[in-house]
Amino acid sequence: MMIATRPTKAQYTESEAAEVLGISVERLRNLVKDHILNGDEDGGVLSHASYQPSDLLVLRFLTARGVTATTAC
Repeated sequence: MMIATRPTKAQYTESEAAEVLGISVERLRNLVKDHILNGDEDGGVLSHASYQPSDLLVLRFLTARGVTATTAC
């Protein structure tokens, strides 16, 4: 059983999400572009994106697996 040490937020900014994941904002953007957005979606809106706890769970899974832009999911 995992016990939260701090209250969970409903929304995280891009920089907060990167901090929680322990990665750079650039790495976060690359993960989202490469594995979350569809090819025709505008990646330029990433700096205005907000992330929910469920988004961070998926992104944490990708970072734990060592997924990179060239690694297939």
